[in-house]
Amino acid sequence: MNDSVYELCTLHPELKAVMKEAGFKNITKPGMLETAGRIVTIPKGARMMQIEWPHVLDILKAHGFDPVWKGEKR
Repeated sequence: MNDSVYELCTLHPELKAVMKEAGFKNITKPGMLETAGRIVTIPKGARMMQIEWPHVLDILKAHGFDPVWKGEKR
């Protein structure tokens, strides 16, 4: 969750559609991922878009993603 949206969507292209479903409607606009997405993390984007964090986590988990923070031990 510490990686930028751009990095995560590059590793997991299907994440872009999942994020749109979670409320990140601008993520599919041309150039958005390549510009703002390079510096914004998912939590920061959720705050900016005023999307409730539990909602984002629920959507990610429903699509098989298991959000972790860098350095978090599993």
